[in-house]
Amino acid sequence: MRVLVLGSGGREHALVRSLAQDPSVTALYCAPGNPGIGEVAENHHLDPTDPIAVTELAVRLRVNLVVIGPEAPLVAGVGDAVRREGIPCFGPDAGPARIEGSKAFAKEIMEAAGVPTARAYVCDDSDQVAHALDAFGAPYVVKDDGLAAGKGVVVTSDRAEAEAHAQGCERVVIEEYLDGPEVSLFALSDGEHAIPLLPAQDFKRAYDGDEGPNTGGMGAYTPLPWVPEGLVDEVMRTVVQPTVDELRRRNSPYVGVLYAGLALTSKGVRVIEFNARFGDPETQVVLDRLATPLGRLLQTCAVGNLTPDTRLEWRPGAAVTVVVAAENYPANPVKGDAIEGLAEANAVEGAYVLHAGTALNEEGVLYSNGGRVLSVVGTGADLAEARSSAYEAVSHLTLRGSHHRADIALKAATP
Repeated sequence: MRVLVLGSGGREHALVRSLAQDPSVTALYCAPGNPGIGEVAENHHLDPTDPIAVTELAVRLRVNLVVIGPEAPLVAGVGDAVRREGIPCFGPDAGPARIEGSKAFAKEIMEAAGVPTARAYVCDDSDQVAHALDAFGAPYVVKDDGLAAGKGVVVTSDRAEAEAHAQGCERVVIEEYLDGPEVSLFALSDGEHAIPLLPAQDFKRAYDGDEGPNTGGMGAYTPLPWVPEGLVDEVMRTVVQPTVDELRRRNSPYVGVLYAGLALTSKGVRVIEFNARFGDPETQVVLDRLATPLGRLLQTCAVGNLTPDTRLEWRPGAAVTVVVAAENYPANPVKGDAIEGLAEANAVEGAYVLHAGTALNEEGVLYSNGGRVLSVVGTGADLAEARSSAYEAVSHLTLRGSHHRADIALKAATP
């Protein structure tokens, strides 16, 4: 099988790493990729949101499967274009991808499918915003209706901050606040059936103790020892399958991964949001645990052959990932600083480094080229051991001005 992965971040490096371990994958390409991905796959520099360029590359490389990593190519219709060329694609068409591209559309689908979620108002002007904020009260949850790279949500008790965020968006969805811990669950779908991966938890705030601004994610871990028994089955029954069924009913079959961001509230499970692709950094830990060959699994979804009784195999133990972010992330990340210590970090037993925002200069020196620069994965027999491996590896890395959270999976790993 010849596979082309689209994207350039830590999620894509995790996908490429897993695909490379599948013996059925005989050729592996990535566009545009990054230096870390380039060690495992052949990188091709193009705009992954350009349907024509992606399709031409896929044809030229004679690939049997295109795997779309980020959300922007999905919303841009890259999946549609690849499928029109007759190439199997893992990632939904632009229509069903609106479940991430528009928060309002996602609410519409959930209401039609009877999926439990937060009450919400869709607001197009300041008067509607004021009414919604009055209706729900603090803490205020204000979401940009469109794509915002994981940073379009503000949760605050400051009314002025909530109003300011709303004013900066063309359209917003204002929701009631959902209490309780959050869980990320990925489900693979072929348009009709869906199967779950392991649940994970990520850490959105920039600093320890869930302080600071929202980010794209500063770390993640799996398994979740505190999750109620039967949660995954419940979510598949009440959230994922009804959503897949509703989109199929609308002649928009959902082929790809449906990412359900969940809150385990005092009133039961509620959907915070849907994403139309693998989450970053949860993918890094979930795929680390997956023993079932990834390439064949994704191709099965892409060609519509997934069966509901498919059972996945998982490696025992735990995985923790810690994101090393650039100075001033997420506001205005500083780029261009040299990265050192990768060999030492990768030499730590049970740990490895995935590239995200990295690049090479003309002299071959690795430097920072994004907000989230590296994703350090630690594995072990349990969460405590995985944490120890991850943070030991992080200690060997040097990047001027960088920061990372020291409390990823801390509570879950503490007896």
